[in-house]
Amino acid sequence: MSRPADIPSEAHVRRVLDQYVNECHGNGTRPSVLALAAKFDLSNTTFRRHFPDLAKDVSTARSRPAPHPTAETRPSPYEVLAARNAKPRRANRTLTENLQFAAAQIQRLAVDNARLHEALEAASNITHIDRVGPPGRR
Repeated sequence: MSRPADIPSEAHVRRVLDQYVNECHGNGTRPSVLALAAKFDLSNTTFRRHFPDLAKDVSTARSRPAPHPTAETRPSPYEVLAARNAKPRRANRTLTENLQFAAAQIQRLAVDNARLHEALEAASNITHIDRVGPPGRR
């Protein structure tokens, strides 16, 4: 049997959490519950069990975007242009695939229509007047 972990006070954990989140925003990383729990030598599960509200705060801080980027972390003009072009390229690719799919469907429907039209004429015993050659050949 393992000994119970030394659980720190919530006030102490909150102070460390605030420092940790500020560090993460300062260096451009995202905070995690696992890293915060490791600061107290606790497992992720133990930390979440004893401090569910603080774990939720970490998740909220993790999803929040980092503050304004500094000059070193700001993307280059090329990266900005590449990111802007990526969305229209994806849309163009999707639209092209949809257009090819629609053309294939139209072709299939045209073939089906011709077959059904022939079957209807055969069932109705329709004779074509403008047909050239023997009646059994087309």
